[in-house]
Amino acid sequence: MLIQATCSSSSRCPPTQSRTDLLASTSTTSARFHGASLATQAAAAAEPATGNRFADYKPSTAFYFPGQGAQSVGMAKDVVNEVPAAKQLFQTASDILGYDLLKICTEGPKDKLDSTEISQPAIYVASFAALEKLKQTEGEELIQKADVACGLSLGEYTALAFAGAFSFEDGLKLVKLRGESMQAAANASPSAMISVIGLDSDKVAALCEKASAESGAEVGVRIANFLCNGNYAISGSLEACEAAEKLAKEFGARKMVRLQVAGAFHTSFMQPAEEQLREALKATTINTPRIPVISNVDVQPHDSPDRTRDTLARQLTSPVQWETTMQTLLQKGVQNSYEIGPGAVISGIMRRIDRKHDVINIQV
Repeated sequence: MLIQATCSSSSRCPPTQSRTDLLASTSTTSARFHGASLATQAAAAAEPATGNRFADYKPSTAFYFPGQGAQSVGMAKDVVNEVPAAKQLFQTASDILGYDLLKICTEGPKDKLDSTEISQPAIYVASFAALEKLKQTEGEELIQKADVACGLSLGEYTALAFAGAFSFEDGLKLVKLRGESMQAAANASPSAMISVIGLDSDKVAALCEKASAESGAEVGVRIANFLCNGNYAISGSLEACEAAEKLAKEFGARKMVRLQVAGAFHTSFMQPAEEQLREALKATTINTPRIPVISNVDVQPHDSPDRTRDTLARQLTSPVQWETTMQTLLQKGVQNSYEIGPGAVISGIMRRIDRKHDVINIQV
């Protein structure tokens, strides 16, 4: 999901380690961040799907991970030179993806990096590189303080991998499939996404309703990303999106920005991608995360492997409830927040929700 930034998607092997040893060691990438033993992960995986161990979570330190749209040419260039473990992550990623991800991140071209199938793996890996940067500069203690995590659309995968729900490698494979299948679904039917600036959610919903009716399209348009008051993304058929653009002035929108994405993410247009992803999730080893990871779909913590499989699949066709996620964490008393990965979109959104709550950016 591409987000307009208007609100103002590890390994620690020594450099001398062989390629074979590196690939073996990175299977425990996530465990290195959260310190969970294999026994702990196995016990978590054995918990019943009806478990609700995080129902009364009380967050103190939150880690937020960005989504599609946070990428920019040149990202990760410095961190791979300064943090050896970050460079090793990109090497492992390139082996999995079959192309030089770091070169695309640092050199572009921009249109290639911005493509859905490339940008999603790029942001996922760059966010883990930012974690390695934070770990090198601030130490393991700060990593261990994180007691809740969440991610904006794609970023939910990063949050789950960080929390030990699946390995770095398995997460990357899922993200690769996610990006490719979303691109294919978008190519199959003309659709679009638009950032609507200056309206509250009720007015945006009314705009979508009228645009859907006037377009005459079989599939209309709806809010796909609930970001913050005054900034929502709508998504739907090309005809309905064009109708919304024409009606924007009537509803008082300050700006309508057509997002440079493949198509109508987080709508029924992504149903073919959801089906492919659901099959891949069935074949992926998934554990209950060691800390609460908040779902974009219903703002509830992932509390079992079955729930994670289901909500990650449904996320592709469901609106992203980011505004409610941030409000919920604030209401529950979160004190320290870190945005980890490229860009500063999440920090901007938080400023619109609560100006008094600072978000520390760990960018790459």
